[in-house]
Amino acid sequence: MAAAAAGLLAFGAGIAQAQDWPTRPIKVLVGSAPGGGTDAMARAVADRLGPLLKQAVVVDNRPGASNTLAVDATAKSTDGHTMVMGVVTAHAIAPHLLKLNYDSNRDLVPVAFVGAVPNVLVVSNSVPADSVQALVKLAKHEPGKLNYATSGAGSTQHIAAEMFKDAAGIDLVHVPYKGSGPALIDLVGGQVQLSFDTMPSVIGQIRNNKVRALAVTTAKRNPQLPNVPTLAEAGVPNIEMSAWYGIYMPAATPKAVQARVHDAVNQVLAMPETKTRLDAIGAEITPMTQAQFAQFHAAEYKRFGDVIKKNHIKLD
Repeated sequence: MAAAAAGLLAFGAGIAQAQDWPTRPIKVLVGSAPGGGTDAMARAVADRLGPLLKQAVVVDNRPGASNTLAVDATAKSTDGHTMVMGVVTAHAIAPHLLKLNYDSNRDLVPVAFVGAVPNVLVVSNSVPADSVQALVKLAKHEPGKLNYATSGAGSTQHIAAEMFKDAAGIDLVHVPYKGSGPALIDLVGGQVQLSFDTMPSVIGQIRNNKVRALAVTTAKRNPQLPNVPTLAEAGVPNIEMSAWYGIYMPAATPKAVQARVHDAVNQVLAMPETKTRLDAIGAEITPMTQAQFAQFHAAEYKRFGDVIKKNHIKLD
């Protein structure tokens, strides 16, 4: 109890008065390497957040452990000026798969929802399959020979691929990386054969014909890839996966500070230039109040717990 009280006092001292916040540069932690979807979403917000809050906003990449290292550091921060670009992986999936040093429902607070992007089934150009059914046929002909890359165990890429394996009745080998950036390098190079990566990470490689998109994992096609079918259209139904993102802060953050960050982030999301930037990477901006974001977080936490249990998903 004494340690907890001391931590709260230190946190309060770091913030000073809520009406005077921020008093120093703000750090937005990102749990993946530069070039990934979480990084892209964080920078789209952070680049325009500084002028609104009248302080520098710095993106700090801390990749590893399914995006949870950045969340853990945020949960334990006491300077009052650290937040994290939260992603479904760290807040709704990893808690059901990993032994964490933080409690996603207790130690952090959802502050501002940013948006969601679809996962996309992409294959290396070296793979002789131009459709989902051709890929399934190839995998059945060569069981255990195809490797799928992810940004880490417990990521949306991992969960989507495991669901796909079960639904299609195929054997694929998981190759986890520390972020989508390095995973895509090997996918383009042919060291791994496929991935269910997020749209912001892979859209550039698709447009430059470095990889081929076979399907999106959402109920509807994405406007950025209008000719790419959904998995259901491609013959593998009942797999829907999107990566969502939002700003989380330590639970002890004063409500007035939370409100200021929430309002500022939503101002950034309403800017035409931000919308254009996020549209280009296939992101769907869905404004939410802070209370709605909290309800959404709780629902997703339960949903992924149920999905992981139903599909018997475990870490390699």
